[in-house]
Amino acid sequence: MVDRNGWGRGRDDPIGARRRPPPAFVERANAADAERYEAFEENWPDCWERAAALLAWDRAYDTVLEDEDAPFYRWFTGGELNASYNCLDRHLEAGRKNHAAIRWGGKQGESRTYTYRELYVEVNEFAAALRDLGVGEDDVVTLYLPMIPELPVAMLACARIGAPHSVVFAGFSADALATRMNAADSEYLVTCDGYYRRGDAFNQKSKADNARLAVDQGVRTVVVDRLGKELPHVVGDDECDYDAVRDAHAGETVDPVSRDAEDMLFLMYTSGTTGQPKGVVHTTGGYLAYAAWTSHAVLDVKPEDTYWCAADIGWITGHTYIVYGPLALGTTTMMYEGTPDYPDRDRLWELLERNAVDVFYTAPTAIRAFTKWGSQYPERHDLSSLRLLGTVGEPINPRAWEWYHKHVGGGTCPVVDTWWQTETGGVVVSTLPGIDDMKPGAAGPPLPGIDARVVDAAGDEVEAGDAGYLTLQKPWPGMARTLYDGDDRFLDEYWRRFSDPEDDRWVYFSGDAARIDDDGYVTVLGRVDDVITVSGHRLSTMEIESAILDAGGVAEAAVVASTTGAGDGEIYAYVSLERDVDPADAIREAIVSRVERAIGPIARPEEVVFTPELPKTRSGKIMRRLLEDVTNGQELGDTSALRNPEIVGELRATIRGE
Repeated sequence: MVDRNGWGRGRDDPIGARRRPPPAFVERANAADAERYEAFEENWPDCWERAAALLAWDRAYDTVLEDEDAPFYRWFTGGELNASYNCLDRHLEAGRKNHAAIRWGGKQGESRTYTYRELYVEVNEFAAALRDLGVGEDDVVTLYLPMIPELPVAMLACARIGAPHSVVFAGFSADALATRMNAADSEYLVTCDGYYRRGDAFNQKSKADNARLAVDQGVRTVVVDRLGKELPHVVGDDECDYDAVRDAHAGETVDPVSRDAEDMLFLMYTSGTTGQPKGVVHTTGGYLAYAAWTSHAVLDVKPEDTYWCAADIGWITGHTYIVYGPLALGTTTMMYEGTPDYPDRDRLWELLERNAVDVFYTAPTAIRAFTKWGSQYPERHDLSSLRLLGTVGEPINPRAWEWYHKHVGGGTCPVVDTWWQTETGGVVVSTLPGIDDMKPGAAGPPLPGIDARVVDAAGDEVEAGDAGYLTLQKPWPGMARTLYDGDDRFLDEYWRRFSDPEDDRWVYFSGDAARIDDDGYVTVLGRVDDVITVSGHRLSTMEIESAILDAGGVAEAAVVASTTGAGDGEIYAYVSLERDVDPADAIREAIVSRVERAIGPIARPEEVVFTPELPKTRSGKIMRRLLEDVTNGQELGDTSALRNPEIVGELRATIRGE
């Protein structure tokens, strides 16, 4: 089978066969020089001047990298800039004021488009309002908003006045919000009255009100009126209405505050091994340069594009690849408030077609759902505008990669399978789509300038093809600088495991397991702690799930262990099938057989439980912890983050034979 550009998988090639990038793409790619890897290696760390050159600096930096206080590296020291200016003002100055900056689609079918000029006006007005409320440089402003345009407006307004923002995912509970505000000593909150979920109005302000009661410090709050008459709300003491404070500063402009490259741009809380969230600190110069460079080189974003990263700004992906990366490059970035299947399963593809999207970046979790629903939905729409596809958030199985490539990309779009973390700030492992071959299932080589290695427990590199711990052995501009709650925890979480301070050798430990093949391509196997123990063998849940997905007819899978008092276990596989596939004994046998062939009899599932869907958070992550509770008859933990809590009860009844 050869596609219309003369490249692709041969008729007899297995799923996962290596692919060349199409010549038509390479001709126009932002990064098409194969010597780029060698150039970065020979000129490191000064190679990162290429990233800094994508930005406008108020004061030129003196040094690319200062590493005297490693691992507290400092990038572009002496330089000064403002992130809001880089995402707005300079594009107006370049004559792009009428170019679309943000295209937004709401859950009720609403739409809004902001030109760069319109976005600049609203950001300035809200920046003036924040200053009037008392927000000054280095004050942390908490943003507790769904996917509405006021969220990036508030982010850029904070950046404009030098106030770091801390975005808390709108689906989190009041307790989670209060915990993060207390940890950040945040005295300012921007929230909304409510938001829609699958057509129903949910009260966001009540959660914010409850959180404020649990916050130690006084809090001044701005409330966005999202729902209007659908959900009336009262603005109380120390609260004000978003539109009212903007109107009070209509037409005002605020000079962007020049920030040191190492000043904090934002704070993002992510889960920690101790149970307490970690406040990851990202800085203005290194982070913004890296966000722009990876958007340019990996996602091939161009100013004339309409680009869509289908993530939530409540997570790091939305920060880097919805807001800062694309807006720094002057492109049109899309935001969508809804879910992929509401009001119907055509919704994403209809938006893609209507907006003539060039680059689409989404999660493997979503792609597996698409495969389950069926290819007829994307095939109803003209998706020929697409030039590049990307995946983010977790490893993608080769079968899902092939489906995405064929049914969404028409067999002609390169697919970049990106690996990175909140702490890395941006992509660190991926193919460069204009240079590298693709290997479905493998993320790709480390990016130019990135030194990724897989090591054993002693910190020594393993042989090609062997599994081990994924580490990064050189610093990079987008890296987190520290944790807001302390440098010691930063060292403990990421640096002490494989580093040798006496040798001045600092190694970043990602917490992920991986293997690297003979070509230097990294396959991420999942979190180191995402393992189950069977007969004394530690098995990767990702490898078992990948084998199940290869059985055919399977849309999604999650495996957990049924534990015994000895800490050993049997494997339970929870499987969601593709549309029109019956949960017959034949497919159960195929699943077991595929696992035995791929991994060995030791990984044979004891039980295969078919389910219409798996329990997921509102960000699309499968909650294996709850599946473990169900499997082992334990009391269920917190289910507040679930978007489909009813499925847990159904699975519990199935396991109990009720």
